[in-house]
Amino acid sequence: MPRRTVILGAGESGTGAALLAKHLGHDVFVSDKGTIKDKYALDLKDNNIAYEQGLHSEELILNADEVILSPGIPLTVPLVKQLKKNGVPVISEIEFGARHTEAMLIGITGTNGKTTTTLLTHHLLQSAGIKVGLAGNVGHSLARQVIDNQFTHYVIELSSFQLDLIFETKFHYAILLNITPDHLDRYPSYQHYIASKFRITQNQNENDYFIYCEDSEPVANYLTEHPTNAHKLPFSINHTVDEGAWTDELAFHINLYQPKIKFKMDLNQLTISGKHNTYNSMAASIVANSLLIRNDVIRESLMDFKNIEHRLEFVTAVKGVDYINDSKATNVNSAWYALESMKKPVVWIAGGIDKGNDYSSLVPLVKEKVRILICLGKNNIALHQAFSKHVDMIINVTSAKEAVQVANGMAFKTEVVLLSPACASFDLFESYEDRGRQFKYEVRNL
Repeated sequence: MPRRTVILGAGESGTGAALLAKHLGHDVFVSDKGTIKDKYALDLKDNNIAYEQGLHSEELILNADEVILSPGIPLTVPLVKQLKKNGVPVISEIEFGARHTEAMLIGITGTNGKTTTTLLTHHLLQSAGIKVGLAGNVGHSLARQVIDNQFTHYVIELSSFQLDLIFETKFHYAILLNITPDHLDRYPSYQHYIASKFRITQNQNENDYFIYCEDSEPVANYLTEHPTNAHKLPFSINHTVDEGAWTDELAFHINLYQPKIKFKMDLNQLTISGKHNTYNSMAASIVANSLLIRNDVIRESLMDFKNIEHRLEFVTAVKGVDYINDSKATNVNSAWYALESMKKPVVWIAGGIDKGNDYSSLVPLVKEKVRILICLGKNNIALHQAFSKHVDMIINVTSAKEAVQVANGMAFKTEVVLLSPACASFDLFESYEDRGRQFKYEVRNL
């Protein structure tokens, strides 16, 4: 009898896992409680993969030899609990894909900066002629890509939900950018969330590299109590490090012993600005340097890299007012970085689904930089409570169109209108991408 593999969730992750399982000759079944997008349904049909949508049929799921769980499904749902009670292994698509490739795996996690650092690392390697795939939360799923076996390296963006279901996967490079409170609706405590992030190091040995931000207190503290076997390469903007990366006022520096390398890059040459992007650039450059990519290739790649859509994306200027789309800022720390990088007075558009946010860290920046707060969400009470004493005005809106029209009417010339919500988007929008695209559409129609 062929191995029965059941996939729960049929987005890019689940569909990719289904295609790989089919390729391996498994008996494959895909179940999605929602509606499967047409492009993924077509993938399944074209490959004769059985699937259902709109429900989970337990009699077709509980008989699995193994279940691959999409990251959007919590481990606490009754069906997943029943599978575990029955002794059915439940893994992530990353774990499944990693079993079937000999490529070098470069894993990147952190509360913020994952996508930018993943894309930048991929860009650095690709510019050097390395056959490198882009996987995880960006690009195509790892499982889909390993079918064709085209790449010698993969750069993989990893959420805590993906890491929760990784057991045997070993990352030759594990990058941990930072940890701040997030997803506390999915974890019993902040400590559980921190431990989840550190799962990226769990199978590393002395031949592997752990690249981490020494300035992130939760990272540094956890590492003291839970040492790793990997070769540690910290990076910091607060102090010099013996081996790793650090900054002075004008440049960032990298010093490696094995291989022996020194590298320097002027900060004003980076195409992505702000302290958070200095961290991201240092992390990606440590990987590139240790892979012996030439210094001139690294410099050129850092100078021509274009950041992702919805991450501090300049939209346009209207009557002297700049409009910035940072819709991907779905937590407080992301919004902190966005506000920190603003050089002009701000009309700030924030709000959405509050994931138990503590806004206190934003208060100093809001006092210094924000004149008007526009709350874009169904429930704005927490934002009012946090900032009503620190801005000239708070205005509630319920659509991207209304937010942009209000901002256009209120912003002074030489100010910036910043969409950086600090919240998830699902109260009014399909996703942060939908929120950002609606914002850009309305701005361009002014």
